[in-house]
Amino acid sequence: MNIHIEQLMSDSGVKFGTSGTRGLVKDMTDLVCFAYTSAFLQHLIHENQIQKGDQVGIGGDLRSSSPRIMNAVANACQHYGLQPVNLGFIPSPAVALYGIQHHMATIMVTGSHIPDDRNGMKFNLPIGEILQADEQAIKQQWVDIPDELFDDHGAFIKQDAVLTEPSLSAQKHYIERFTQFLPDNCLAGMTVGVYQHSAVGRDVLQQILSALGANTISLGRSEQFVSVDTEAIRPEDVELAQQWASEHALDAIVSTDGDSDRPLSSDEHGHWLRGDIVGLLTALYLRADIVVTPVSSNSCVNADFFEQVLRTRIGSPYVIAAMQTAATNSPEKGVVGYEANGGFLQQSAIELSGKTLSPLPTRDAIIVILSVLLLAKQRQQTVSELNASMPAIYTSSDRLKNFALEKSRLLLDTLIVDKQINSMQVQQLFPFMGEIKAVDTTDGVRLCFADDEIIHIRPSGNAPELRCYTEASREERAIELNQLALKAMSDWSEPV
Repeated sequence: MNIHIEQLMSDSGVKFGTSGTRGLVKDMTDLVCFAYTSAFLQHLIHENQIQKGDQVGIGGDLRSSSPRIMNAVANACQHYGLQPVNLGFIPSPAVALYGIQHHMATIMVTGSHIPDDRNGMKFNLPIGEILQADEQAIKQQWVDIPDELFDDHGAFIKQDAVLTEPSLSAQKHYIERFTQFLPDNCLAGMTVGVYQHSAVGRDVLQQILSALGANTISLGRSEQFVSVDTEAIRPEDVELAQQWASEHALDAIVSTDGDSDRPLSSDEHGHWLRGDIVGLLTALYLRADIVVTPVSSNSCVNADFFEQVLRTRIGSPYVIAAMQTAATNSPEKGVVGYEANGGFLQQSAIELSGKTLSPLPTRDAIIVILSVLLLAKQRQQTVSELNASMPAIYTSSDRLKNFALEKSRLLLDTLIVDKQINSMQVQQLFPFMGEIKAVDTTDGVRLCFADDEIIHIRPSGNAPELRCYTEASREERAIELNQLALKAMSDWSEPV
């Protein structure tokens, strides 16, 4: 059968975008996963980035559906005359790093933070993540799928395992990335709780911390998948962290999302730090010159910490594209990026104390976790003191679930008409806010009101959700604004 990928997106309900494919597990049939992988491989072959006989690395997270999808990916690789290499269940950045080091394409089967009834696939070029141009090219691919492989429900007729036993090479390289760059016993004297839940990097994270001298305590390990979103932390995780910090006298609690590319770091009281603040702290520890971050990140990054700060749309491909441009224009500068979810990206090699950290231009969590702990130790501060030393600008973020993309777009269209702000509609939606001072439509609608208070709304790029980011000079006010804005948008009715 001949399948057009853009049509497959519509027919299957499995969407393809800046984070790769995402969809319900029931819709991610063997046939659908085979087709998407085929389109990715076909694109790379056409662009002469890979050729027949090359290896393709495949990793996965700990979702119950990941092994089946990994097998479908491996089948597609074999169909194109490529050699699938099982990298095992390891963090997304470890998969990408291994691909960059060995100049091979890689595919990570993960749905990141979304629930276990959903999954996805992240595609990496031999040089790193796919970018917008790759995404558009993949969407336009036509792929020929052998009819005889699948039954009427899109499942393989022969359920033979294609992947061999996993190689530990990628995991080993990822651990050594940190243990060989940082000084021996640099975390000695620190007691760190590792909130493991179902994060695929839970054991790797603990190994790295222990290897660097930290005393680690395992917390909250789960054999069932737990949906942890670093931008919308669950109330139970807030309570657990404070309880654990009190019980164990911890210097910090650390964790990641499901595929371990986004960090969670708390202070010694179990208070979770914001992702855009830990990204800023990481850039400070690594002594970066140029920082790229989405428009939704905390405005304190602009407080003269760095030579240059560049703002982008939300999503790692936009950050990566801007980092590449910055590195080309200023090759002698240290260029890094981070997202509001805490994922940190490194475009340039970083040198500290005579050692070099090679570039990794994809989201990583562990460099953030280590940098926050080490910067606090370097400044002889607790993590809470380090956090408090940043400018008094606070952010909050949350989301409305099951908010259709079409409804989100309609809401934004009522606020921005012909590229101009509709002040009357804004005041009707947010009557609790003051005068509008500025508007930024880089990604969604970001409204700056009196007292530099910000409400930023945008549809999620990979789920039927409406995300809301708020900013204020007090933490309580930022949280209150977020709750008020979400309530207002939840009550909003489409125009008749």
